[in-house]
Amino acid sequence: MTSPRPLPRRSLQARLALFYAAGIFVAGIVVLAIVTLPLVGIQSTTPVHSNAPGTLTGTGRGIGPHQLLVGSAVALAILIPIALAAGWFVAGRFLRPLRAITATAKAISAGNLHQRLDLGEPADELTELGYILDDLFARLQASFDAHRHFVANASHELRTPLAGLRTLLEVTLADPDADTDTLRSACQEALGLGGHQERLVQALLALATSERGPTRRDTLDLAQVVKRVLASRRDQAAQGGIDLAEHLTPSVTAGDPSLIESLIANLVDNAIRHNHPDGHVQITTHTSGTQATLTITNSGPVIPDNQIQRLFQPFQRLAPDRHGRRDGYGLGLAIVTAVAQAHHATLTTTARPEGGLTITVRFTHPSHPNPPHQQDNYAKLAT
Repeated sequence: MTSPRPLPRRSLQARLALFYAAGIFVAGIVVLAIVTLPLVGIQSTTPVHSNAPGTLTGTGRGIGPHQLLVGSAVALAILIPIALAAGWFVAGRFLRPLRAITATAKAISAGNLHQRLDLGEPADELTELGYILDDLFARLQASFDAHRHFVANASHELRTPLAGLRTLLEVTLADPDADTDTLRSACQEALGLGGHQERLVQALLALATSERGPTRRDTLDLAQVVKRVLASRRDQAAQGGIDLAEHLTPSVTAGDPSLIESLIANLVDNAIRHNHPDGHVQITTHTSGTQATLTITNSGPVIPDNQIQRLFQPFQRLAPDRHGRRDGYGLGLAIVTAVAQAHHATLTTTARPEGGLTITVRFTHPSHPNPPHQQDNYAKLAT
């Protein structure tokens, strides 16, 4: 199947110039017609033996049509280059920002992601388009940087268990005195490393699904979702001596139920995992104005304010799981951020002076799907 031939390129400035010139030319024809037609057949008469001006009558030769037509043709001929020049100048002035947009877009598509339009004044539709494109370019640059960083970290995280598995097998096979118990123990360790890899891949898939965004949008109550999540986490919390306290009031919002449940589950898991023995986790839901609010507060180690934002980046840990454990993958809060972005929710995080975090997620009410003031506050982290 052959691709269609591209249409011949036509200069937008040339087309606009011809359009402006045609308009000026037609206007000139109309003006000349209005002025000259009433003068046809009108003559000026003067009495004999008198130098005084005569009177105008409607009969006689008057101004001949030939002279009028010749004069009109000359005027129109002079008007053509003037109209073309004026149209070319005006079109060029209007299209200057568009040329800047095209040149910058070409440079950015070649890999120069840090370049911006910066059209400046005057503020019109084209400069407004330039501001929107500058914001788009900034988001694209941040997205590309984040993906490069994520791929580097993911490759490192996946390579570590593979290297451990390889080392385990090589050591076991190199042991000439290895018996059945040794081989069984090596197989059990290999299964453990394989399970770690499987859970890591599942976490990566969960992050990718969250970043893809909602596939459906239903009305749901955050309080009911929290109850389901807490019911499946109470045994885990009891094993660590963590007290789960809930203060739930109806809090209705709209979104993808599976993604919002994933957000709540990861917040609860994070609060339980990074906590002190005999610590506590408090979950509240309520409605404030047009927002459905979820707040999770947990005890735990003291976190420096300047390190909070790192926690929401993939594979970022302040310490080996902040308690020397490695049962986490550093992806839980990254998934929370992705889900919040996908639902235009505001994410606010505060480090508690006595230790632990307070994380608040504010969703919009179903009747206010995308308030303007939240469009530029996706996953905002505030201390």
